[in-house]
Amino acid sequence: MNILVIGGNRFMGRSLVWRLLFAGHRVTLVNRGQHGDPFGDRVERVVADRSSDELERALAGRSFDRAVDFAAFFGEDVRRLARVLGGRIGHTVMISTGQVYLVREGCPTPSKEGDSVGPVMAGPPTPADHEDWAYGIGKRQAEDALVAATELPSTRLRIPMVNGEGDPKRRLEAYLWRMLDGGPLLVPGAGAVARHVYRGAVVEAITAILEAPPAAGQVFNLAQAELPTVRELIERLAARVGVRHLELIELPADRLEAAGLSVRAASPFSSRWMSLIDPAKAVAELGFAHPPLEAYLDSIATSLLAHWPAEPPESYRQRAAELALVRGG
Repeated sequence: MNILVIGGNRFMGRSLVWRLLFAGHRVTLVNRGQHGDPFGDRVERVVADRSSDELERALAGRSFDRAVDFAAFFGEDVRRLARVLGGRIGHTVMISTGQVYLVREGCPTPSKEGDSVGPVMAGPPTPADHEDWAYGIGKRQAEDALVAATELPSTRLRIPMVNGEGDPKRRLEAYLWRMLDGGPLLVPGAGAVARHVYRGAVVEAITAILEAPPAAGQVFNLAQAELPTVRELIERLAARVGVRHLELIELPADRLEAAGLSVRAASPFSSRWMSLIDPAKAVAELGFAHPPLEAYLDSIATSLLAHWPAEPPESYRQRAAELALVRGG
């Protein structure tokens, strides 16, 4: 097949493109070219900003059997794609987010696909929440635009926090650096449920949909089966790398913030913007199968230990202040 991938040069997208190439598909990759090009001449590279008229100039007159859209963040992104390629893509897979549930007023959890329907938050709870709120609102608008674009037969996939080898945001790694220095981990909301998804499972699901698309217009949640708390997830990660003594201190988020510290930097999984979604529909209708939590944590930990970075992630810069906060009482 001739497959268009929008975005696709980082993390999940990079893995997907390699899978498509190994399967013998032709891939056209459209992005702004900001994160390198590991594929060489194996793909057709189109450098364009999909949020501008560059997309039309780059793809006018083209057609594709399938498309995967990692970079639809606003309704206009989808409407522009429909204007440029409407009627000339066999099926489109849009990667959306569980945050479409978090911006719905009173949304139940674990959230099922239909739970996104309802009034949305008029604004972020606090100014600090604006970026996450805006992301969820933008993704909802992009989904709505795709549903309205009947000339783009599509499937939407909603995913929660994604873990995997080579995570550019280095979230699991941020916990490991803190374990390595021997000090306590400061974890607000340690009892919250952390139902995430493994990058490889998402790539497998996308690949299967490209091969055999479901009826157009559907939406599916993808997530692991297990429901560990944030504390339990960190403890399992610690066990994977052989930590013998793990000290985890649950501090209220407002105490960290009062000290000028970022909650997300101290504990990437402690943000209130961690969605909790129900993947039952994908399991029943798509045959979605997710590897066990222990198995994928093993894979990620093994990869990190084999290629331990020379420098810690950006979030580790506040580590000294975290330890000072605990020692200060």
